[in-house]
Amino acid sequence: MERMVHPKVYPWRATMGDFIIPNLQKEKIEEFIAENKRLDGRKSDEYRKLVVKDGISENSASAVSVKFGKTEVLAGVHLALAAPYPDSQDQGTFMTNAELHPMASQQFDMGRPGIESVELARVIDRGIRESGFIDFKGLCIKEGEKVWQVFVDIVTINDDGNLLDVAGLASLIALGRARMPIYNAEEDKVEGYSDKGIPLNKDVLSFSMTFHKIGKKIVVDVSKEEEAVSEFRLTIAVGDNGGEPRITAMQKGKSGVITSEDMETILKLVESKWAEMFPKIKEFVLGK
Repeated sequence: MERMVHPKVYPWRATMGDFIIPNLQKEKIEEFIAENKRLDGRKSDEYRKLVVKDGISENSASAVSVKFGKTEVLAGVHLALAAPYPDSQDQGTFMTNAELHPMASQQFDMGRPGIESVELARVIDRGIRESGFIDFKGLCIKEGEKVWQVFVDIVTINDDGNLLDVAGLASLIALGRARMPIYNAEEDKVEGYSDKGIPLNKDVLSFSMTFHKIGKKIVVDVSKEEEAVSEFRLTIAVGDNGGEPRITAMQKGKSGVITSEDMETILKLVESKWAEMFPKIKEFVLGK
């Protein structure tokens, strides 16, 4: 009788293998963008349709699905009891985790987290943390002893480009809609969720926009093919400063050099796209 061997189960990892674009297709993409057109009909500064679905899981503080075109990401929030850090004993803590799932792209493999998933989580974490959006003092239960730790978990469902912006927005919306757990101090345990939201500094809401250089043009919300041929990317987290954009974090990716002219173009796009998108994103995240 043949013995059945059960396969090992591994956590997911992204290796982000090379996404190969034929030279002819690369040239066509660059040619279109030089004329302020794209293969999907958009202009170089135009975002894809945004779709948000709430209530993905009843067992988390919140869980949402966010789509830009065909790129889709799930983000969930949960809170756990924890000891505070030694240098901030009256503040809660925050952690972001990202899984680039193989079902999202053939370039993602199984195994331990790779550099791409680590980078995705860190860029999103930095944008949220540096803006001051989470009220960490409001997460303190007993100074020096017990606080709430906030976890944001990101899972990619389909990668058709610009995961950074889609995952970042999904994380913000999940945080904005997250419910506080009910803590039973006498028994030191959590008993479900309340209707109260987690403590947030809503006035400093900041969201990320990622810009790519393709040929001689700066492009927003890239497709998978556009992402593969870009020279560099720059992700900028932007909040509100009395009706003007306020940069709270910045992260460069890929090997291309950003010139002063590139940066000037990007900053002008930051200003125009922030004015267009911030009211919509504020409504999605804060409900107003």
